[in-house]
Amino acid sequence: MFKMKKIITTGLVTLAAIGLTSAAHAQMQIRLGHVGGPGSLFEQSANEFARVANERLGDKAQVVVFGSSQQGSDAEMMQKLRLGTLELAIPSTVMTSTVGEFGMFEMPYLVKNREHMQKIEQEILWPTLAPMVEERGYKILAVWENGFRHITNTVRPIVKPEDMAGMRLRVPQGVWRVKMFQAYGANPSPMALSEVFVALQTGVMDGQENPFTQIYSSKFQEVQKFISLTGHVYTPAYLTAGQRRWNALPADVREILEQTARETQAFVYETAARLDNELLDRIAAAGVAVNEADKDAFIAASAAVYEEFGREVPIGGELVTKAIALGEGM
Repeated sequence: MFKMKKIITTGLVTLAAIGLTSAAHAQMQIRLGHVGGPGSLFEQSANEFARVANERLGDKAQVVVFGSSQQGSDAEMMQKLRLGTLELAIPSTVMTSTVGEFGMFEMPYLVKNREHMQKIEQEILWPTLAPMVEERGYKILAVWENGFRHITNTVRPIVKPEDMAGMRLRVPQGVWRVKMFQAYGANPSPMALSEVFVALQTGVMDGQENPFTQIYSSKFQEVQKFISLTGHVYTPAYLTAGQRRWNALPADVREILEQTARETQAFVYETAARLDNELLDRIAAAGVAVNEADKDAFIAASAAVYEEFGREVPIGGELVTKAIALGEGM
C-alpha cells in the first residue's frame, strides 16, 4: 500500500513538474486585428510587422494576425483594445470617433503626399494628437497607411460633386466623411467594411469610397461599374494598443513591438506606392470604367466642411492651418 502511494505521489509530482515546465515555455500571444482582406495593404503591413517582431521576440511572445474583420469591425476592435481583450489593431477613420481632432485627416485634399504626411506626423500627430489618444485609454505605436481614397459606383462616372446627387454611398465610421459627402449632394451611410460587398451586390448601396488596395482586396470591382479618381482624402492608419493590456506587457516586449512598428512604416509606404501603380490597372482589367475627376470642383465644394470643423472641434482650425503650412511648396 505504501509502495503504491509512493508511486502515485511520484507520478503526480512528475505531472506537476511537466505542467509547470510547459507553462513556463508557453508563448505569450499578441493578437493583432484588422479589417483588411487577403492581399490588402493592411494584411501586408500586419504580416511584415509580425514577421520582424516575432524574429526579435524569440520565445518571449508571438504576434498573431487576425485579418478580414475576424476580431470585429474597427469600432468593435477599438472597444476590445480599451477593455484589454485585444492587444493590437489598425484603426483608420474610426479614430475620429475616439478623438475629434483626428477629424483633420477627414478634411478633403488636406494631405498632399506621403512626405507631407510624415511632416504632419512629426509636427502634429506625436506632440498633439497622440497624447489625446492616451487620455482615452489607447496608445499609438506607429503611423501606417490606409491610403488615398477614390469613389466607385454603379450609376455614372463622377467628374464633379453634382454627379453624386442622391447617390447612396457607403462610408466608414466618422462624422466628417458623412458631412463631406452630404456637402457633395450624396446620401452617405456608415457601414462596416465587412458588410459592404453584399450591400453593393444587392443594390442597397450604389457605391463606396476607399483606397485601391481596399477596393481590390474586397473585390468591389466585381460589383461596381465605375471608378472615379477623386483622391479626396488620404487616410493614415495607426497601429494601436489599449493602455490596459499594453502596460501589462513586459517592458522588453513593449520595446520590441514599438521599435518594430515604427520601422515597419518604410515597408508600408513602399508597398502602398507600388500598389497604387499596380491595382488601378487590375481594377480596370476587371471591366470597371476609369475616369479622372475635377478636383478643383471638389475642393471648392469642401469649403463648408472645413469651416464647420474649425467651429466644432476646439483646436481643429489651428491643426488644419498648421498642416496646410507644412505642405507648402510640396
